[in-house]
Amino acid sequence: MTYNHSEQAIKANIYINQQQEKVKNSKYRLNYHMMPPVGWMNDPNGFVQYNGEYHLFYQHYPYAPKWGPMHWGHAKSRDLVNWEHLPVALAPSEYYDIGTMDDHGCFSGSAIEKDNELYLFYTGHSIERDPMQVQCIAKSEDGINFTKENQNPVIDHFPKDGSKDFRDPKVWQYDNQYYMVVGSKKDGKGKALFYQSSNLINWTYRGVVAESNGKQGDMWECPDLFPLEKEHVLILSPMYGEKNEKPIIIFGEMDYNTAKFSQERSILLDYGHDFYAPQTLIDEKGRRIMIGWMDMWFSKRPSEGDGWVGAMTIPRELTYNHNGIFIQQPIEELKALRHNHHHIENIVINGVHSFPKLDGIATELCIDFDIVNSDSPVFGLHLRCSTDRSEKTIIKVDTNNEEIIVDLTSAGKGESGIYKAPYSPKTNGKLNLRVFLDTTSIELFVNHGEQVITNRIYPHTSSIEVDLFAEKGKAKVLKADKWSLRSVWK
Repeated sequence: MTYNHSEQAIKANIYINQQQEKVKNSKYRLNYHMMPPVGWMNDPNGFVQYNGEYHLFYQHYPYAPKWGPMHWGHAKSRDLVNWEHLPVALAPSEYYDIGTMDDHGCFSGSAIEKDNELYLFYTGHSIERDPMQVQCIAKSEDGINFTKENQNPVIDHFPKDGSKDFRDPKVWQYDNQYYMVVGSKKDGKGKALFYQSSNLINWTYRGVVAESNGKQGDMWECPDLFPLEKEHVLILSPMYGEKNEKPIIIFGEMDYNTAKFSQERSILLDYGHDFYAPQTLIDEKGRRIMIGWMDMWFSKRPSEGDGWVGAMTIPRELTYNHNGIFIQQPIEELKALRHNHHHIENIVINGVHSFPKLDGIATELCIDFDIVNSDSPVFGLHLRCSTDRSEKTIIKVDTNNEEIIVDLTSAGKGESGIYKAPYSPKTNGKLNLRVFLDTTSIELFVNHGEQVITNRIYPHTSSIEVDLFAEKGKAKVLKADKWSLRSVWK
């Protein structure tokens, strides 16, 4: 059965408008993160700047707080901080993205502008079809109303180097040509398949631009290939069998003539549980900005009972520091949310000390520890603490093992676990921790973004207190700044 796309999108928007008032009162709603108006959210899609505004699309099932036939939700912003929800951009409607079973829809993809029109590239998916996944286009003259291309699917079959798992097109322009990477798998290796076009409609397969080295998963989702200063990088979200794993960033060189990306080194993008399918754009200021799904498959999600699930990370700028180390930093625009500033300095911690001025739910906390003059082997913070301390999220600095540890064992109703990231001792003897807390999330940036740990947490709304602690010795805090962060949602 074929449906009219606009009818399906209108149906979804009517339902959203009817339900969103109920969701607004959920105690789990976030203050300054992108989240769906109702229903389910996963991968960011079509992250783009168009006509001076940032657009973010996302995998969306509006009718329930669970994964279902995928639509593209849509929001826009002038500053990547204050978002406006827009009507659903894509809904399953055509033979290549709809079926009688629930496993169908408009899967993940990207966006690009051409001749003042906004093109959405997405994977049409129907488990009942052969091939199961094909690459498709929808176009818009205003960035809001989209029409699916009559020539869809523009890539109607996976190449010999891939398989039926053939999805998540990322499209960009280089040297007057358009290029696309698509995630796939074959022979136990994840692969990024490479295409070229002069007009965005007719695509020529160029080959496997990169593949797993045997330790990077047997399926690559959401590949994103782009230049970053003096080198190229490939971001991908690997799978191992049916298990999704932490996204990685691979550094190397890209040769468009041979259609090959050479791998030189790779690292995890985020050491937490709740970070997947990141996508980047380069904006009019020349910044490479990334946003990711702040959740993970098969997680505990207490907000499900309130009719919604999923959120996005704060936007991060990707760059290198003065030592040439790759870093991720929260975008500068987030500073506009700050108010209620408190500052402390030159504090020595021995045991556990409560700091009421550092408490809160929607909070940014920036702390410099003096590593050289601290003799405690383990020190750090307790965040989102209940008054009796039975509930808390723990950040530990383990100086013996040079690890940052986020312990969610007592963090609340969400996933329980312990997440670790390495840190490099600074030559100046300082360790910087920058924490963004929201109602149900924590994003920790270590040493100005050299490592990041992101997790969803679901503590009680009354758990807002903060402790500093040091075990078996003393720890010195050079300075700490805390700001409350205002809500961007009315």
